[in-house]
Amino acid sequence: MKGFKGGMFGGGFRTGRKFDAADLQLIILALLAEQPRHGYELIKILEERSGGFYVPSPGVIYPALTYLEETGLADVEASGTKKLYRITESGEKRVEENRAQIELTLAKLSQIGERMAHVKRAFGPEGADADDRGDAPFDRDSGEVRAARELLRAALRMKYPWSKAEADRIAAILKRAATEILKDGD
Repeated sequence: MKGFKGGMFGGGFRTGRKFDAADLQLIILALLAEQPRHGYELIKILEERSGGFYVPSPGVIYPALTYLEETGLADVEASGTKKLYRITESGEKRVEENRAQIELTLAKLSQIGERMAHVKRAFGPEGADADDRGDAPFDRDSGEVRAARELLRAALRMKYPWSKAEADRIAAILKRAATEILKDGD
């Protein structure tokens, strides 16, 4: 994690790969230090902790696990048709040497998860209970407001992915709409 250039949190989000190989290996080691895990479990944990923002593919996780095994930082044992990975003593030492950076990365991953949960609540499916979303004002939505939210959500999905120019245009439209909403109307 030395340098931590670009990466997931080094200066904005990247599309595609969120961690470089060394960063991901350290995060995997930290998760293995908690308890032995299967590759699929690691994918699910990272997905959960990021609120779905970061879902590493098996093509990223398994080569990282193989590298950790080959370098003696993790051991693997067959568990039926699956492989169970556990951290070694040298892997634990690597985690301790990089503990501060690992904690920072995991905290940021969790923070992203919380933000993603908030966005999902705000734009959640119609009819979701306000308590489930944590946003009480939405429980008073009129049918027209719900329909408009659904239309906005559909429009954004249909336009995605967008160019930089299109993203700027969409952002300007949404800012104007927010300004109009905030005006005194009653």
